[in-house]
Amino acid sequence: MRKAFFVLLLPLLAVLLAACGGKSYDYTAHLSEIRSDIFRAESEEFSLTLTVGAREYPYASDGVACPLQNVAEISLTAKNGVSYDYEIYVTAGGAEWGGEMSYRNVKGDYYYSRGIEVFPEGQVEMRVAFDGQTREFVATSVKTPSTISPERALAVAVEHEKETVARLTQNGVFGGEFRVRLLRRDANYYYVGIVDPSGGTLSLLLDAETGEVLARRENP
Repeated sequence: MRKAFFVLLLPLLAVLLAACGGKSYDYTAHLSEIRSDIFRAESEEFSLTLTVGAREYPYASDGVACPLQNVAEISLTAKNGVSYDYEIYVTAGGAEWGGEMSYRNVKGDYYYSRGIEVFPEGQVEMRVAFDGQTREFVATSVKTPSTISPERALAVAVEHEKETVARLTQNGVFGGEFRVRLLRRDANYYYVGIVDPSGGTLSLLLDAETGEVLARRENP
């Protein structure tokens, strides 16, 4: 009985040692998605949101983190509900990129995405073109000096879910994947998802300023 208990305890001890500095383990190597920043702009006509981060390709809930690709995603909502062939252009870091947006029936917005090499910081200039007209915006990051990094949010989740992480660790290797997304509602939050090989997900909602875990949910 004592031997069996010791064998069961080994994975948990490995995680505890890593958290305490006795053994380092790079959990960021198992990130399959990161949303690191959100930029927002608004007028009487439009609401614009630009998110930047990285995502695995192909994107799948299988517990395996594939190589990440940097990506920018833009959502445009027309407040008057009028439909046009919208185009969006972003100027950041001395370069302009953009193109035609597509309408998403489920969300009722217009969407554009593309791979990027450099993430913008602070502010970005955005231009909306439609029906021979243009509108210009300056979108501002929602992050504050107190906003913790995605890496810190991941570390908080690993510390909070020691038993889950230990269960997914075999022979010293973590066998799941993590998703970390910065969110903006009434304040800044982080979503952290821990995905196991069967696709089951443990989800945490964190205060993005303090790192406090505010909610927890499991979807087997």
